Amino acid sequence: MHTYMLLLHETPADMPPMTAAEMQDLIGQYQAWSKSLAEQGLLAGGEKLTDDGGRQLRLQRGQVLASDGPYAEAHDIVGGYFLVKAADDAAAEALARTCPHLRGTQWIEIRRVEVLGA
Repeated sequence: MHTYMLLLHETPADMPPMTAAEMQDLIGQYQAWSKSLAEQGLLAGGEKLTDDGGRQLRLQRGQVLASDGPYAEAHDIVGGYFLVKAADDAAAEALARTCPHLRGTQWIEIRRVEVLGA
């Protein structure tokens, strides 16, 4: 089994407004999905990230510069992630296809975690 990170991308400008009931329903879908993966032994972790964009560090002319991110010109942000266990890339993709994040213009980036020193 390999570990994969599912990075949940979204474009805030493209997200339609949601009522409190719609938001609760969506949260319930994510919870049910992750509970199902956990019961199968396929969930290794995951969290929603804050909406503030965090901080970015960049090396510029030998100096580390810190700034708020993402920049206004950024089209999409990573809104959260899941760590899942899967036998191979195809199995990881099959799991990602069932994630409630795939709606509207939102998308999922699938990255295999490389175990260093193993």
